[in-house]
Amino acid sequence: MEQAQSAQAKGMAYYFKHHMREYGLLIALIAIMVFFQIVTDGTLLKSVNITNLFLQNSYIIIMALGMLVVIVSGNIDLSVGSVMGFIGAFAAVMIVEWDVPVSVTIVLSLGMGILIGAAQGYFVAYWKIPSFIVTLAGMLVFRGASLWLLEGQSVGPFPKAFQMLSTGFVGDIFPKAMTTPLAEMAGSRNFNGLAMSLGIIAVVIIVYIGLRDRARNVKYGIEDEPQSFFVVRNIIVAIALLFVSFKLATFRGLPNVLISMVVLTVIYAFLTANTTIGRRIYALGGNEKAAKLSGIKTERLMFLAFVNMGLLAALAGLIFAARLNTATPKAGFAVELDVIAAVFIGGASMSGGSGKVIGAVVGAFIMGVMNNGMSIVGIGIDYQQVIKGLVLLAAVFFDVYNKNKQG
Repeated sequence: MEQAQSAQAKGMAYYFKHHMREYGLLIALIAIMVFFQIVTDGTLLKSVNITNLFLQNSYIIIMALGMLVVIVSGNIDLSVGSVMGFIGAFAAVMIVEWDVPVSVTIVLSLGMGILIGAAQGYFVAYWKIPSFIVTLAGMLVFRGASLWLLEGQSVGPFPKAFQMLSTGFVGDIFPKAMTTPLAEMAGSRNFNGLAMSLGIIAVVIIVYIGLRDRARNVKYGIEDEPQSFFVVRNIIVAIALLFVSFKLATFRGLPNVLISMVVLTVIYAFLTANTTIGRRIYALGGNEKAAKLSGIKTERLMFLAFVNMGLLAALAGLIFAARLNTATPKAGFAVELDVIAAVFIGGASMSGGSGKVIGAVVGAFIMGVMNNGMSIVGIGIDYQQVIKGLVLLAAVFFDVYNKNKQG
């Protein structure tokens, strides 16, 4: 019995050692949230602030999904902040000055993002110009293009239909009579039953998928995480989802942008982990020459990674402009640093070939909670930049240290 327990403990220690980045990321997010919840006297986890966290960081999370694909492929995109600002300016000029319908503007703006991504991807993939140089040039070009389009001035406001991209909320489908008792119990004026219901459904789905995958791994003798780790991780995730759903339900319900973020996260998590093109992107970043010799069309794959990044940067630009209700020449300034930091903090490797969508999303939330918490506490923007820089350095150091230790 003691030998079995010793073997199990050894297995748990071994598993934790080789998955320290994943569990460490979750622990870090929880620790940061607990810290700022204490120092802000409970403000961080208030319903209105949790909603603001999603609204404020939606564009970072959306671009982090695209940046993860680019970095996993062995490249980087420094232009995303400028492209985001340019698309916001492009949309503002069409809607406010040219009276183009909102629906047409959205389609044309997304198309413009795809063209920008295709142009940069073409030079990187087919002309073999380093992505750092191409996207650095793009950063300068589209920063200048934004200034030119807006003529150095802010353009707005936008019609309500466009603002709904970022500031809109999903209405409750449950009758008022059903949610009134819940609102009274929660001490709120109203209660959004849809938000709470979707949170419960999400927990059930996540637990079901986890149990199914675990049973499949056991069946085929695949090494899986220790049962205690599995149980604790799912309990933490379930409590977090239910808590956030409850907080959103007691305020205004589900923001439109949160729905977009969740759908995109699920899509990209599936594409990167369960499809052929996802495996090929990881192979490309791991060893481009070997990937090419194995029959993978590396140039086309790299090209598509930048096209995808352009599309998501355009979507982020529309959401950002809709949230501010105006387009400004400085929109998107230095945003690329937060996006890249989120991906690296989330566990992506600088050399490419590794990184997960969930890690990038958690990394983005870590950055968002830090930004929000430091602002509430009253820490100046100068100190905020220093702290974020140190956190990024620590994350990259941790990655390099683990690789050297395992190597």
